[in-house]
Amino acid sequence: MKNNMKNGFLSNLPISLSVFSYGAILGITCNTKSIDYLELMLMNIFIFAGSSQFVIADMISSSFGIATIIGTAVLINLRYFLIGTTLNTLFFNRTLKEKLLIMHFVTDESWAITMKNREKDIDVYFLLGGGLCIFSSWLLGTSIGYFSGQFILDPQKYGLDFAFYAVFIAILTTMYKSKNDFYTFLITAIIAISLDYLLNNPVYILISAVLGSLLSLLFVKKKESNE
Repeated sequence: MKNNMKNGFLSNLPISLSVFSYGAILGITCNTKSIDYLELMLMNIFIFAGSSQFVIADMISSSFGIATIIGTAVLINLRYFLIGTTLNTLFFNRTLKEKLLIMHFVTDESWAITMKNREKDIDVYFLLGGGLCIFSSWLLGTSIGYFSGQFILDPQKYGLDFAFYAVFIAILTTMYKSKNDFYTFLITAIIAISLDYLLNNPVYILISAVLGSLLSLLFVKKKESNE
């Protein structure tokens, strides 16, 4: 257990640097929008989902109702249902309490690193170690960003805004194995951009994720039939 958790933690260290920068931007954003540090930390602990935390911070400062904020956050994070299904074998024979605790720390980054290593001798604690690495980096990044926010009013000036894109580029390169993956990434991106434009609603994330997963499955089935 300890070795798997340690290996998971260390495997996520490189990508955690981008997560740190991304977290710093959220900290700066919360500072400029007059969101208390305590509120930021509570979001980190109980939500721990970068994209939805950015949306929540913006909605809080714009005086949206609590129901609207919760509903939007739920829609954005529905993709974790899909992520959870891919981790089924790792959670075999685990209690509900263990599943809930470990899934709380699952991120896009730690999930991608785990999927890359799934053929090795890893267990669910590899996933947890990765999640704790990302969580630690996120806490540190948001804290430093928050307290330095008064000095860095424009993150773009220092290139910090690129951290978000760097994280997902790293995830894509980690998951890439064949040209079918490239086609899946490209088509899913086109679907997501189109749906975002047409719907103007966070539900496009879930729809494009489902369609992208189905597309990936079709490519796998086609490859198996050709073999």
